[in-house]
Amino acid sequence: MPKDPLAPDPDRDITLDTATLRVLAHPMRLNLLNRLRQYGPATATQLADVFSLDTGAASYHLRRLAAGGLIEEDESRGSGRDRWWRAKHRSSFHDPAGSPDQPESRAYAQAGVLAYSDELRRVAGVIPLLPNDWYGASIFSDYTLRLTPDRLNALKTELVETISRYRDEDDGDPVSLQLQAFPLLDR
Repeated sequence: MPKDPLAPDPDRDITLDTATLRVLAHPMRLNLLNRLRQYGPATATQLADVFSLDTGAASYHLRRLAAGGLIEEDESRGSGRDRWWRAKHRSSFHDPAGSPDQPESRAYAQAGVLAYSDELRRVAGVIPLLPNDWYGASIFSDYTLRLTPDRLNALKTELVETISRYRDEDDGDPVSLQLQAFPLLDR
């Protein structure tokens, strides 16, 4: 039987529980965690510079992520006050269908949307600087579809299957792929 493309790899990914959902229900923590996953180990000072944060605030959020088991100190780097942090997992998995009434689930989803929008604002600043081949390969678009929840689940599964085929390749530069799908309820 083929592996479920929406299921986490237990060796490389984390399935979020109520406690980790609470830790990640803050957009800045998601931003910091995603940065460590995308770019590798960093210090609070480096991360504070990237996100225009006070170093004390960056350190606080990093300690919360560490207490939640999402990051760890990289003891092979730095010394003394120069603490380096690294992500413990490749990805976080949360199935909102399994906890639709859980407030932590919705807070995490809301923080995720805010973190993604922060990332897009940062990316907007580098679009003029992208090399032509990367600009030509990039996509900045959205689509309005007319679907039922069952059809959206089917589409989600197909997209994740496709993404999974490219996920473990290690012969190129890091690429961020964001995918959002939600009903337009304010009609």
